[in-house]
Amino acid sequence: MNRIRGWPVSLAEGPVGLRPLRLRDAAALRETRERNADWLRPWEPTYPEMPLQTGSVAPYLAMVQAIRREARQGIAFPWAVTYDGRFVGQLTIGAIVWGSARSAQVGYWIDSAYAGRGVTPTAVAIAVDHCFFTVGLHRIEANIRPENRASRRVVEKLGFREEGIRRRQLHIDGAWRDHICYALTVEEVPRGLLARWREARSHGASGGSADDDPAPGGPAPGAAGPWSERQ
Repeated sequence: MNRIRGWPVSLAEGPVGLRPLRLRDAAALRETRERNADWLRPWEPTYPEMPLQTGSVAPYLAMVQAIRREARQGIAFPWAVTYDGRFVGQLTIGAIVWGSARSAQVGYWIDSAYAGRGVTPTAVAIAVDHCFFTVGLHRIEANIRPENRASRRVVEKLGFREEGIRRRQLHIDGAWRDHICYALTVEEVPRGLLARWREARSHGASGGSADDDPAPGGPAPGAAGPWSERQ
């Protein structure tokens, strides 16, 4: 039971919310991802079973079922990202390792219509704080393609450390792609990541900036892998 402490749970900061991904989200997933196919494709891992464009909701339903099974096993926390209650994307803390590691990876994507409002870094900060201070994880990584400057800017603004290149880590957009590993441990955010993000925003321009919500970031929305990088 310790492995699923703190799950399922819904979290929020202002208009930005995280809630467990539901089976009935499959239709919204299909519609949003198809509408954002050009926005997502350059950064998403290649999953033949999870196409960006399809006439059927079945692949999305299967993905939600699979990742919900992982949540029951304590190896993933799949959230829907909402803005004023509307489904706008997905964030998963996945590849969770327990034992002496207590580590995980974060991945996310967002509807391009909601970019520039600070949704992504806010959602990441909420999720990381929950995983550190409620669930009991110690380290969280985000792996992002070097070319995805917007997604890199998100984790850099949140204070993730750059730890180097992982060569040809994921198959994305037709080829094996290098990724930069960013990481954060609980000792580095004693007051919480959300508090750090609030402070950073208060010292910057009011509201979100254009690179507050890039393309997906981290692993992709499939059942088991890390994510992509567009937020």
